[in-house]
Amino acid sequence: MFYGAMVWDPWLILAQIVCIQCLYYISLGILLYAFVGTQVPRFTLKYFFDYTLVTATSIVGWSTLAAFFVNALAGAGYVFLLVERAKKCLDFTITMYIIHLVFCILYNGLPSSFLWWLVYIVCVVVTSLLAEWLCIRRELKDIPVRSTRLGELSYPVPPGPPRGSFLHSNHHIYATLSSFSCLNLHSLPLH
Repeated sequence: MFYGAMVWDPWLILAQIVCIQCLYYISLGILLYAFVGTQVPRFTLKYFFDYTLVTATSIVGWSTLAAFFVNALAGAGYVFLLVERAKKCLDFTITMYIIHLVFCILYNGLPSSFLWWLVYIVCVVVTSLLAEWLCIRRELKDIPVRSTRLGELSYPVPPGPPRGSFLHSNHHIYATLSSFSCLNLHSLPLH
């Protein structure tokens, strides 16, 4: 897909939202089971959606906090893999967490715990910033160009030095020196 062409595809956006949300809850379930499930006699959905369990007064509460924070990192990975554009990361992250907020409200009412809101906002910020950073790193990578040989990827190489010069016989030195943008070796007399 060409990034310059801004095509609004609602089915693609809906599919991305559903995939991100499903992956978010799958990883949250795995993390909650690993962190909390071993400490409680019965592992239920209340650990996903009950804001009263996000507390700093018990080991189970700290384990729940850790699961949500680690899942924020995983959520950034999902947004990075499925959205692929830095400028859309915030939108998809906010959507993911708003859907989670709606499920929490439906399950146990509007969260009234300050710690729950703090964790929630920190997770939104971490997920969004990390996903944007990952996308920007990918967007700024050099684009490989096909070589004359089939199937081999290479980066464009500047033209070599004149034949018979010192740098012609030591082409690796020329390639290294010409990779610095401040050196213009083509204008130097090399004979």
